[in-house]
Amino acid sequence: MDDPVADLIARCAAADRAAFRSLYHTTSMKLMGVLLRMLGERAEAEDALQEVYTRVWLRAGRYDPAKGRGMTWLIAVARNLAIDRLRARPQPSGDAEIETVADTAPRAEARLVAQGDARRVSECFETLEPDRAQAVRGAYLDGLSYLQLADRHGVPLNTMRTWLRRSLLKLRECLDQ
Repeated sequence: MDDPVADLIARCAAADRAAFRSLYHTTSMKLMGVLLRMLGERAEAEDALQEVYTRVWLRAGRYDPAKGRGMTWLIAVARNLAIDRLRARPQPSGDAEIETVADTAPRAEARLVAQGDARRVSECFETLEPDRAQAVRGAYLDGLSYLQLADRHGVPLNTMRTWLRRSLLKLRECLDQ
């Protein structure tokens, strides 16, 4: 799977200023939207955005593409910074505190990323043989044991273990494309 943002982050880790400029131009509007929604004030969101890119420049070497897409990492950096800023704000007392309780529902960008990931997982499940896909779902979604799955599918226990291991490898390979 090609991830141009991850490539730019990797180049930033090598102190490539042109890549940093490109990363900023590619991602700043989205990150500004995240910060503006979380912080609620344009001036503070603009300050936070600058701080996000300072952190990205300094910490780009910590990004691990195996753990997620580049944009997801950038959103996490921005979100964490916004949370730090919100926590640093003076807390009102009394009934006004109830109004400042954070909404824990996933934000639009998180839902979009999750929908895309779910769609990709579903597509990859379709590459498995139906009985293998059903076994993986049984093990990891329904919590069935290997023995229960082996009985359900009428195969020996070690065969079920092999099915699951090979199916997970095939899913990982599909998701990495």
